[in-house]
Amino acid sequence: MAEYDLSNKIIGHLDRHLAFPLLAHLSESDLYPAHEIQVAQYELAKGTNMFDYAVSFFEKVYPNEQVPAEFDQRKESAVSTHQRLQNEAQAVLDVIENPDVAQALRQDKNQNLQYLKDNYNVTLEHITALYTFGKFQYSYGNYSGAADYLYHFRVLSTDNDLNISAHWGKLASDILVGRWDIALEELNSLRELIDSRSPLHSRTWLVHWSLFVYFNHPQGRTLLLETFLSPIYLNTIQTACPWILRYLTAAAILSRKASVSGSSSRVRHAIREVVKIIQMEEYQYSDPVTNFLKELYVEFDFESAQKELGKAEVVVGDDFFIQNFREEFLDNARYLISEAYCRIHQKIDIGDLSDRLNLSRDEGEKYIVNLIRETRMGADAKIDLEKNVIHISRPALPVYQTVIEKTRGLSLRTQALGTAMAGRTNAPPQQQAVAAQ
Repeated sequence: MAEYDLSNKIIGHLDRHLAFPLLAHLSESDLYPAHEIQVAQYELAKGTNMFDYAVSFFEKVYPNEQVPAEFDQRKESAVSTHQRLQNEAQAVLDVIENPDVAQALRQDKNQNLQYLKDNYNVTLEHITALYTFGKFQYSYGNYSGAADYLYHFRVLSTDNDLNISAHWGKLASDILVGRWDIALEELNSLRELIDSRSPLHSRTWLVHWSLFVYFNHPQGRTLLLETFLSPIYLNTIQTACPWILRYLTAAAILSRKASVSGSSSRVRHAIREVVKIIQMEEYQYSDPVTNFLKELYVEFDFESAQKELGKAEVVVGDDFFIQNFREEFLDNARYLISEAYCRIHQKIDIGDLSDRLNLSRDEGEKYIVNLIRETRMGADAKIDLEKNVIHISRPALPVYQTVIEKTRGLSLRTQALGTAMAGRTNAPPQQQAVAAQ
């Protein structure tokens, strides 16, 4: 389903090195012609110092052409540049790795710079050599080395702009090396810096970079919900990148089990919040993953939800970030269908529910029996295997609870109505006249 592929939108908000894994994933799928992917990989690679990598793609894209001589020339230049930058950076490292210096350094960066200048003639210019060499190492794919040099630079530097650049570089390096615990710490640290300055552009990029961390760290899905549902980042998603709703929706579905145990209020009510957001943003983004929740919780159309889940299974399997959660996604989605179906029925045909879960009768029966045993539905449900039905008996809600449930969405609908009326009031006179007609 190439029409639901988000790679093109996401790559536009990534560093070129972070884009390589996405293109490698696309090269293994059938979403696009192989030649188009190879051209994209070559165009990205030739802008780096990974010359052998770029040449390998050039030979695939242009099999009958000679490799340009510029690659050898650039490679020779890069070797000499590497040696020069390494010598400059090593001179600084030799000083700061000295045990006496390490003990003398303090939290105050200005005090540290003065100490290094007075005792070892190391200035801010010399320290910047760590940044320059770290950035150069990153350019030719030595991500682990780049992370180390950028870290040392950031500890000592007082240049705020270069420090933020070093933050981005170290985060990308940790992601590409796969050090997810460290990458999460780096992500949180960078987020604090960006939030204090409040630039929409930087937050948009951070949202896209964070997908690597949130869908690889063990606690990532829960942390994604905490971050993306916060007002500042939800506003960023709605304003600049509504396609991120796919990952917000997927995380809410994947965190269904976590929401049962001890977790924050935001995570426990994630599905409810996400459904409201899907309704509001449907005019600018939707896909089978978001449509599944809409059909299930807004339309209460179980047949449509079943169809959307079938499409969502393919979309999730093709998506770089959530492909490894395909089975878990399906299991949690089936739970949501079962829960919603049991909530509005008192007598349920197991065969019919199996169909709505996209399962065979035997698979559906086993799944439903296990589901009732493992969840709180077991207290209200009794299975009649002879008639192949489930009987749901639950106490009636108190009157006050009924009122609460019926008026839960009143404030949201009132806000939407007020926004619509304000928009019409502020419209140009010509548009108001058209609307009146």
